[in-house]
Amino acid sequence: QGLVQVCGQLELSSVHVTFCEAAEWEALGEAGWLQRIGTQFHWHNQGYATFEDFLGALSSRKRKAIRRERRDAAASGFVLKTLRGHEITPKHWKAFHRFYKSTTDKKWGRSAYLTSRFWPLMGEALGDRVVLMVAEQDGEPVAGALNLLGTEALYGRNWGSIVDAPFLHFELCYYRAIDFAIEHKLPRVEAGAQGEHKIQRGYLPSPTYSAHWIAHPGLRRAVGDFLDRERPAMLREMEALATLSPFKQAARRRPSAVPPGRVRRTSSVAAHPASARPASRTRPGRHWRGYTA
Repeated sequence: QGLVQVCGQLELSSVHVTFCEAAEWEALGEAGWLQRIGTQFHWHNQGYATFEDFLGALSSRKRKAIRRERRDAAASGFVLKTLRGHEITPKHWKAFHRFYKSTTDKKWGRSAYLTSRFWPLMGEALGDRVVLMVAEQDGEPVAGALNLLGTEALYGRNWGSIVDAPFLHFELCYYRAIDFAIEHKLPRVEAGAQGEHKIQRGYLPSPTYSAHWIAHPGLRRAVGDFLDRERPAMLREMEALATLSPFKQAARRRPSAVPPGRVRRTSSVAAHPASARPASRTRPGRHWRGYTA
């Protein structure tokens, strides 16, 4: 209720709690917030000692495919490195901004919103929590995948390249991230949303949760009606994607469905009290979330 009161005082149109825990999501739903389920692709460390241990959990065909992809990436002539903190130099950040712009130009055809100054500032602020997988050619960086290190996960953030090399994307974004997680005994790697190709590399669909408070009653009803239809569709999609798992039958992991009793349908949720709504104008809040690996 504190968030709702603050938003009313600031005359904001909405509040969004993203990537919350399932218990928090349930509590917010009980408090009248709109509930949303999303999907990301996560690799889970089942106590693997080496990358080969991980491959041993896969079906024979998928295991051979990943070995071939890693072999071809290694044979492409690039020097592949995993860098942390002070190992990442201004030269790397300058090159990575080029990679980032290359990705945004190809995907969206618009100017990048992060400036060249952002990367070294982030590196200074986060130190060893920044992990950069980079490919170099003749001593110059030509591709890179940026990750952020948490206490229990490695988070894939951005990818870019100025060369076209088979399987280099998979090597830097997915396989070297798994190597890092195994070496540092991290429970998981979160590779973000989009890209069913991640499943074949061991990254399985996992539910994410968010809750939303919208001040305008009409907009709230419209969004709520949409979410009531979207939630079961998302759960069905996760179940379908899980059937593509590369793991052996005994090692398959399926996303856990949300019990129906944990979701509050929009029609059953009371309207926001007038005291919690802005009395006059509203201005939208800002939300940033991106993943381009």
